[in-house]
This record gives sequence, C-alpha cells and structure tokens, in this order.
Amino acid sequence: MSDELQAVIAKDEVLRGASRDLPAARVVSLGQGLSLMPMPDQLFDAATDGTEGSLGFWRLPGGFDKRLVDWSAAGVVADVEAEYFGGVGEQQAAVWADGAVVLGPLQVAEGQPFGSAGSPISQALRRLGVVADAATDEFATVGLDRHRHSEDWIA
Repeated sequence: MSDELQAVIAKDEVLRGASRDLPAARVVSLGQGLSLMPMPDQLFDAATDGTEGSLGFWRLPGGFDKRLVDWSAAGVVADVEAEYFGGVGEQQAAVWADGAVVLGPLQVAEGQPFGSAGSPISQALRRLGVVADAATDEFATVGLDRHRHSEDWIA
C-alpha cells in the first residue's frame, strides 16, 4: 500500500486568507486550529511559474516558495511532503515565518531513520504549535493519518 502527502499547513485563518488568490486551492481543517491545503496536480500546475523549485521538494511548484514567504508575514506556514510504499519511504518539510525559512528544509531519505527530534513533518508541526498527545506523534495528533493520499483530503 502507498501513502503520500503533499500539502501546505498553517493556522486556519492564515491559510484560508492566503489561499484566496488560488482558485484551485482547497483548505481542510485539521486539529489544534490548523488547516491543510493539499497540492494536487491541478493546483501544482496553476501555482508553478515554470522555474525549478529551490528546495529540492518533489511537489513544491516552481516559484511557490516566494508565495510562502509572502504568506508567512501573516503567520507561520509549512510545506510538508511524504511518500511511502510498504512502510518504506521519505519525508521532507520546511517552515516559513516572518518572510524567511525558519526550519529546514528537512529531508529524510528512503531507508534513513528519523533523528531524535522526530520526522521532518512532526518537527514542522511542532514549529506550528502542535502539542502531541501522550500516545501519538504530532502527525497523528492533528489527524494527518486520516487519508492515505493528498487528493483524498479534497473529496
């Protein structure tokens, strides 16, 4: 089975306000006051400026990091990506605040263990203010485990 996630995450009011200029964007509420904007093909194509992404992420449209810089003036925003098949995969994340990257880009390649700080996505979520439940990590605490594919968040 495969799992994949490509999305921007921020406080609900920040993400809903910032994404208004992207007609293809869909914003979905998560736990702890956060929302997620999945990056399906339609949004990726609409949001790219044709340049190559500067962070080396798979699904961060070219030039979109400039938009994240702008959005971060209103609040902290994170770009998160994960792709797994049969329990093996990779993750990456970066966080912007006040117009600059403040975390990352963090990348854990296939076959590499997470460090003591946890997965890149959990680290990004902590930077967004997520406090994990005692029995789970930040990923599960906000409900990112509800869907296996980014596009399922839209349905």
